[in-house]
Amino acid sequence: MEASALSRIGLAGLAVMGQNLALNVAEKGFPISVYNRTTSKVDETLDRAHREGQLPLTGHYTPRDFVLSIQRPRSVIILVKAGSPVDQTIAALSEHMSPGDCIIDGGNEWYLNTERRIHEASQKGLLYLGMGVSGGEEGARHGPSLMPGGSFEAYNNIRDILQKVAAQVDDGPCVTYIGEGGSGNFVKMVHNGIEYGDMQLISEAYDVLKHVGGVSNAELAEIFDEWNKGELESFLVEITADIFKVKDEYGEGELVDKILDKTGMKGTGKWTVQQAAELSVAAPTIAASLDCRYLSGLKEEREKAAKVLKEAGLKDEVQNVGVHVDKKRLIDDVRQALYASKICSYAQGMNLLRSKSNEKGWNLNFGELARIWKGGCIIRAVFLDRIKKAYQRNPNLASLVVDPEFAREMVQRQAAWRRVVGLAISAGISTPGMCASLSYFDTYRRARLPANLVQAQRDLFGAHTYERIDRPGSFHTEWTKLARQTGAGVDAEQ
Repeated sequence: MEASALSRIGLAGLAVMGQNLALNVAEKGFPISVYNRTTSKVDETLDRAHREGQLPLTGHYTPRDFVLSIQRPRSVIILVKAGSPVDQTIAALSEHMSPGDCIIDGGNEWYLNTERRIHEASQKGLLYLGMGVSGGEEGARHGPSLMPGGSFEAYNNIRDILQKVAAQVDDGPCVTYIGEGGSGNFVKMVHNGIEYGDMQLISEAYDVLKHVGGVSNAELAEIFDEWNKGELESFLVEITADIFKVKDEYGEGELVDKILDKTGMKGTGKWTVQQAAELSVAAPTIAASLDCRYLSGLKEEREKAAKVLKEAGLKDEVQNVGVHVDKKRLIDDVRQALYASKICSYAQGMNLLRSKSNEKGWNLNFGELARIWKGGCIIRAVFLDRIKKAYQRNPNLASLVVDPEFAREMVQRQAAWRRVVGLAISAGISTPGMCASLSYFDTYRRARLPANLVQAQRDLFGAHTYERIDRPGSFHTEWTKLARQTGAGVDAEQ
């Protein structure tokens, strides 16, 4: 590229995600400038751009040269570690930027940090976008799901680039303008929470099939391949099938069995559960998956507990159950249980988004969110198209569980779902995600819950009052006094 020609867009932060996204932009025909504080990363990216087909990418070694190489109004994507590195990068770049230019943060940032930065940028006349990027390294290079929120003007300036760079599905590119403020980051955070739930539910399906059904890794690979041709067709089910096929290079058998059972996490799942609590939204499946990651970290404690409880006389129940299992039926039951559990988990995520959208006035479009998750991202799945259609039928849908189509599917699958959870419980295999989803379903579908007793208790010890089902108003009763009066059939209304 000639030195005189200005780039259409810039990208700062050339770790794997940044490099891949920059190459993706260049490959789509948009000249791009790149910058990184460690200069070797710039050289590495230039080298890749050359190797991958002389892509229109130029490298820059100072913030000033980088910014000045981009045509105005400038758009600069930053992909650095969330938190203070983002503030440092903004400070270094914004010094050379002009009013009307835009900064796009593509990291997994806490949404309130984005809202603060939008405010700070606007004081310098700069536009700002917080953009969730999902799909990992592969997605960044070949088509991610993009969730930009913040300045609509800034989005419009690069809409043509984002639409080409994003994953493409049957109904368009996997990008849309999410909404004002930190909405793009918030939506990405909830996407990650749903992802936690999905991964947990799949691991439980594996656990039940392996320990109750006695299914081998080779069979598991076949089962997940088969599931990936039906209603469960999704990225996570597809990669799970692949995982079971990989042999261990250091010994016998498959690699999956040699992996330490301790799960790491980066924080977005925790934020999702905290936000659910803040907004009084039940998200038990996502919370259960987070709890499981915490418990998985206690490897040494779990090994000791297994020993202590065995010495205390705890029998391994799995053997007793396994004998009488119809393997074929179990596999089909687990498939249905996984599907029903997933619907509940996605319902929780969507309800959390709705609650936040109402609080912040973001006016999120849930059908459109489901649509942009159909490609590029980690939770991409065929059934997201059905979620999209559910919200198109009824944008004010209270829960996916009551969409007529999903409701019918839940009803059809509940017998299998209960069999799986019941079998797991009697075998002593924990299925916290499936149990949480089932409890959520069973609580949500009941017209009357035992919360009347909880209200009575609260009124007795704290005079919190209660309402009645047969007359208006708030009531308080002297429960203890009345209960201890002599004679049965006390009239509580006195």
